[in-house]
Amino acid sequence: MENKYVGYLLFSISILVTIVIFMFNSALKEVINTFCGMPEHVSVCPIVNKAVNQQTYIALSIVGLLVIVALVLIFSKPQKEIIFKTRTVEKKDQKKKINFSDLNSEEKHVLALIQKNKAIFQADLIEKTGFGKAKMTRIIDRLEGRDIVERKRRGMTNIVVLKE
Repeated sequence: MENKYVGYLLFSISILVTIVIFMFNSALKEVINTFCGMPEHVSVCPIVNKAVNQQTYIALSIVGLLVIVALVLIFSKPQKEIIFKTRTVEKKDQKKKINFSDLNSEEKHVLALIQKNKAIFQADLIEKTGFGKAKMTRIIDRLEGRDIVERKRRGMTNIVVLKE
């Protein structure tokens, strides 16, 4: 339910409560007047009238608070609608298995070095295998083409890592 409608409802209820308070107050004063008309109860009448007035003021102040809350709800701006976004999280596939039968001996040797170190500089691969720069680039290109490794540029060199 919107705030404005709640405010109208609360305002209506507070008007009804005010009417009930005044009706109860007038009925109570009639009872007090008939009670105070008896000679033996004349000394108690001022105290009873004071108590009735206090109760009336307390009830009207509570109704006043309800009216203030109702007016705030009526004249406040409606809040924006909250939108919840849901995301679906896909589980990552387990590590894919590399088909070594399609690889030649040079590619197997380079891949073994990469698997051993998890990530390795391309210059270190050249140093450890003894291949030339051009040959190493071609081998890594073939492994990248098969989606086995990934080359990441770091400054002037490349880091070769296994693809996930």
